[in-house]
Amino acid sequence: MKIIGIIPARYASTRFPGKPLVDINGKSMIQRVYEQAKKAGSLTDVVVATDDSRIEKHVLTFGGSAVMTKESHQSGTDRCFEVIEKFHPDADVVINIQGDEPFIRPEQIDLAASCFDTDSVRIATLVKKINTYEELFNVNTPKVVLNKYGDAVYFSRQTLPFIRQKDQTEWLSQYTFYKHIGIYAYTVDVLAEITKLKQSSLELAEGLEQLRWIENGYTIKTKITDFESIAVDTPDDLKKLTIFL
Repeated sequence: MKIIGIIPARYASTRFPGKPLVDINGKSMIQRVYEQAKKAGSLTDVVVATDDSRIEKHVLTFGGSAVMTKESHQSGTDRCFEVIEKFHPDADVVINIQGDEPFIRPEQIDLAASCFDTDSVRIATLVKKINTYEELFNVNTPKVVLNKYGDAVYFSRQTLPFIRQKDQTEWLSQYTFYKHIGIYAYTVDVLAEITKLKQSSLELAEGLEQLRWIENGYTIKTKITDFESIAVDTPDDLKKLTIFL
C-alpha cells in the first residue's frame, strides 16, 4: 500500500503570520514536523504542500520535499488533494499531517496508517483520553464522542456528553472523555469525494471541517493514542513546547 504523508503549510495566518518558519530551538517548525514525519515507517513519501515560495524555498534548503499549491484552497484537505492529483496519482492513502505540531510522534502517524489494515476504513483520525478539567471544558479543544466500534459519532468544542445529575467536578470519574488529535487519513477515492462536498450546517456551527463528512454520511474510524500532541496556534503557544525540548 502506498501511503503519502502531506504537510499543508500556509504562510498567511490571522493569529500567527509566518508560523511554519518560526524558529524552535534552532529549527523551523515546518522542518521539525517534516523530520518527525520522515521517521514514520508507514509512509512511502512525505511532502510539504504550500502556497508560499518562502516556505517552499526553506523546505528545499534543509533537504525536504515541497510543492506549490493554489492559494485559494479553503482547507488542508483540499490542498492534499491537489498534491495527489498532480504528483502522486498512484497513491492509495493520504495522511494529512498538521504543520503546526512540531513534536508529533512518528508512532501517531503509523497508528493512523494502521487503520487501513481493514478494507472498510475510508477515513481515520486519532483521539486521546482527556485527563484534566482544563482540557475538558476548553472550547479550543475539540471533543469526540465514539461508538462501541471506535467510530466518531460527533465532534464538538463543547464538552460532550453531558453527565446528568452529576456536578462537573465529578465528570472525569464518571465517563471517559476524548479529545481530537488533528491528524487525518483518507483513501484517495474518498479524498476526491469529500473535497467536492459543500460546507455543512454542523461544520459552520462548530467550525470543524470533519463534521461535514459525518453530516454527509461518512464514517470516521478512530484509534486512541497515549502521546500528547501540542498545536501552535499563536505565539504564546510556543511556551507550551518546553516540555519537549
